Amino acid sequence: MIDYIFLMHDDAPNAGNDRSDDDWGPYIAKLQRSGHFSGGSAIGAGECINKSGVGSRITSQLSGYIRVQAESLSHAKSLMNGNPVFETGGTVEIRELPRG
Repeated sequence: MIDYIFLMHDDAPNAGNDRSDDDWGPYIAKLQRSGHFSGGSAIGAGECINKSGVGSRITSQLSGYIRVQAESLSHAKSLMNGNPVFETGGTVEIRELPRG
């Protein structure tokens, strides 16, 4: 199995009106039952820093992440079914996590 991270973007049309925290429970439970869920969370405010103290602006559209295990990128994409961001037309960025 390969580790992937789903980065949820806060760009769905009418995101605040079409989605609630209650939508996440069934989706997370489905991933847990299937054995693919490895963790996740909403993410809040923060800042970018570097050694010189002048950091870039944070990526403001990122609202949360989910870590999953899947057999391939195609398999990871199939795990989008039921994801509240994806289902309301928002963007979910899927990234493979390197083995370390």
